[in-house]
Amino acid sequence: MELKPLRIGNLEAKYPIVQGGMGIGISLSSLAGAVAKEGGIGVISAAQPGFMEDDFYTNTEEANMRTLSYHIKRAKEISGGGIIGVNLMVVSKQYDHYVKCIIESGADLIISGAGLPLDLPKSAAGSDIKLCPIVSSAKAANVILTRWMKKYKRLPDMIVIEGPKAGGHLGFKLNELETITSMDEEIKKILAVRDNFSKQYDKEIPVIFGGGVFTREDIDHCLGLGLNGVQMATRFVATQECDASLAFKMAYINAKAGDAKIVKSPVGMPGRALNNVFVQNVEAGKNPKVTRCFNCMHHCDPRTTPYCISLALFNAAKGDLDNGLIFCGENVYKVNKLTTVHEIFEELTK
Repeated sequence: MELKPLRIGNLEAKYPIVQGGMGIGISLSSLAGAVAKEGGIGVISAAQPGFMEDDFYTNTEEANMRTLSYHIKRAKEISGGGIIGVNLMVVSKQYDHYVKCIIESGADLIISGAGLPLDLPKSAAGSDIKLCPIVSSAKAANVILTRWMKKYKRLPDMIVIEGPKAGGHLGFKLNELETITSMDEEIKKILAVRDNFSKQYDKEIPVIFGGGVFTREDIDHCLGLGLNGVQMATRFVATQECDASLAFKMAYINAKAGDAKIVKSPVGMPGRALNNVFVQNVEAGKNPKVTRCFNCMHHCDPRTTPYCISLALFNAAKGDLDNGLIFCGENVYKVNKLTTVHEIFEELTK
């Protein structure tokens, strides 16, 4: 099957491949810029991007905004003018501030999930940045499109469907993750919701799917369902360009089938991560003491949370794996070597 360009309004990516945003510190400017340079869409994670800054612990929000702006501009430079997006979690307490920073720094689009981005158009009012909600069901897609049109007279520029095989925080209930074997029928229902709004309001809304997409065959299957493209994250971690530590990348390369498991996140959503020492300790009730709060996410109370997810993700990104939470997709065991973004695109686009 021919890989057609992915068009999002006036933006056009040579290949219909979007690199999924991965935080904390996994997909920043090096990875996003490299993906966009190859003709895909590179995505920076807005989750605590300033965690390596000297003033992060004393001036957290400013460090995050300053660093996010830096990475957006650097990714654009690396890509040679390619398409750069930012993944922004709805549960972020500084959501509106992040949106403003993303727009002012010159990003091309915002992909927003970890909750329903019901009021993203309000946050981005006055800007022509592309807005792309993440959904996991036709019901969620219909809720978002109905609300956006009714309240803001706006429709999404692209819809990202995230399936149960994805890594990080997941938009499913625990029992759904254990029972869903295929997303094909739900994808068709979401596409029907899209078609209804597209025809009614004469607007093209591309829809892409992420979660378990790893090979060219996976991409062809998605395109055969009528999707406009795919989102891939886990596949890009073990690359030279990925912003994570070498130890983090090696954890992916050394992973075996069954090593990825569902974990309960302190923010109230299930997630998928490698079953390492940290996860095993938490499950055994050996929770690391929460000594400070970064005031980063809703639904997380430092008095009751089992552990600080930000600190756990910091540790993982920096290579302290025994004290870190290593988010990953279900297909992490298929990652078997350190490679480059260029080599991955060569394989996927033949």
